Amino acid sequence: MDHPVLYRKRVIPNECILLKDDHILQCDENTIVTSWNAIHPRSDLSHGYSCYYLKRGYKISKFYRADSTLMYWYCDIVDYQQGPEENSVLTFDLLADVVIYPDGKIRILDLDELSEAFEQKLIDERLLKKALTSLGDLMDAIYENSISALEAPIIKAISQNS
Repeated sequence: MDHPVLYRKRVIPNECILLKDDHILQCDENTIVTSWNAIHPRSDLSHGYSCYYLKRGYKISKFYRADSTLMYWYCDIVDYQQGPEENSVLTFDLLADVVIYPDGKIRILDLDELSEAFEQKLIDERLLKKALTSLGDLMDAIYENSISALEAPIIKAISQNS
């Protein structure tokens, strides 16, 4: 697979961003692994790595502080779609997120936004069902194997690109 152009689309807030500065470390039919700097840098968030699980409906990211200490893993529930140009991938954010802290604590976020998006008809029933199914699959994967199995493609891509 040639390295595609990556986009991120959200409905709350309504935006579509070309991820022009993300660097693709690895790409195949199942995953895309990227390194990136924060689009909107904050005092606590500097950079990270992401693994797009193209057939699973989620993206796993490692968020790092400026001193390169791990903040947490951030898991987005998404729908992958054809982007606006040939050989592009649009990652459609389905709002539900999972945060896994280094101490193992897990938080599920933004289910209220998912409900709101459905009520406002920003997403349809198919995408609502996909979000909930992907969230369930992700939680099963986390509980069965911890985050280590999900971050394995990131670790492998970093080691191959060092």
